[in-house]
Amino acid sequence: MQIIVKKPSEAERRDMLAKPVWTCGVSEFDWYYDSEEHCVLVEGEVAVTYDGGSVQFGAGDYVVFPAGLSCVWKVTKPVKKHYVFL
Repeated sequence: MQIIVKKPSEAERRDMLAKPVWTCGVSEFDWYYDSEEHCVLVEGEVAVTYDGGSVQFGAGDYVVFPAGLSCVWKVTKPVKKHYVFL
């Protein structure tokens, strides 16, 4: 299982900016994804660790979390993201 972090195409960014917003302050927490999530960070920085690796991402990144993923989020700068579960 792998988390994908990339720069979004203009179409991906435009599409994601129409999706719901989630915000979170500096914190650390466990998370489980029962469905695949796609998101674009508008603000913030995050480090996510999981069995098999770790990733860091921040403002401007497009991130895909696979269904079935258990991980730990460490929010190092307050986050604002647009997201959708598929």
